[in-house]
Amino acid sequence: MLKKLSGYTLALIGLTAFFTSSCKKEYEGINSVDSTKIIDYIKQNNLTGMVQDSAKTGFYYQITAPGTGNTFTNTDSVLYNYSIKGLLNGTTYQDFRPNRNYGTYVGYTYNITYATAVKEIPAVVTVMNKLKPGGSARILVPSFLAFGKNGSGDIPSNENLDLTITVYPETEQTKLDDRLIKEFIAAKGLTMIKDPSGVYYSISAVGSGTYAITDNSSIVCNYTGRLKDGTVFDYGTDASFTLGSGTIEGWTKTLPGKIEKGGKIRMLIPSNMAYGKVGGSVASSLTGIIVPANAILDFDVTISSVTQ
Repeated sequence: MLKKLSGYTLALIGLTAFFTSSCKKEYEGINSVDSTKIIDYIKQNNLTGMVQDSAKTGFYYQITAPGTGNTFTNTDSVLYNYSIKGLLNGTTYQDFRPNRNYGTYVGYTYNITYATAVKEIPAVVTVMNKLKPGGSARILVPSFLAFGKNGSGDIPSNENLDLTITVYPETEQTKLDDRLIKEFIAAKGLTMIKDPSGVYYSISAVGSGTYAITDNSSIVCNYTGRLKDGTVFDYGTDASFTLGSGTIEGWTKTLPGKIEKGGKIRMLIPSNMAYGKVGGSVASSLTGIIVPANAILDFDVTISSVTQ
């Protein structure tokens, strides 16, 4: 015969059921709220090409450019970039498309970094597998599949995201950099020569002096370093360097034999001759300016003196 439950036990069971029900309702609530906001956003902006993912996990996507060639698989190498906007006010939180790209295997593209947070957003892999080289897609990601109630940096709590993914047609960084540099030169109407190293340069003054620049010369120079969008990330006046140990490889490979004291040169340096996959603020003398990973650099350099 079952024992009669005490009033305390019944109260405890009731509280447990209440809290379990409350947590479940809260979880279901944010899913429902996010879903409603995204559907309303699609309707208000007439995004007729948006479709819900087949697994109905909560995100919607649109292939804005399919690309060419074969559809990606998880084991394929991919070079890509992304931008992040908020659905609420259209705030752009991150857009490194002019200067940055990422490189990895398609199966590892789920990590989206913003501020100090790295968030796994599997929607990216799912959509990337529907693209071909050169393709792009737009993904509307509910907050519970993004940075959630904690947000990240200035991305607020429970912010639904408008994520744009762009895939480059190239799978090798050097080939991508070369194309982007050529496009930059054409867009700016520049005339430049390609060095065997991959650096493009133009000389406005050859200069003259007792010593020619070699690959281990000590130089004093004035310089300005810019990202491809024109952002100045570094500069120096009467700055002293020793080629080969105090400068990036792009300088060491390009300056020798081209200019002397008083010489002026502009160099467009591919990322493998600059800060490569690392990038970072360590490359900049300006507080708060970060050299992105795989960034192409644009330098103006004037040589003040050369010593051996």
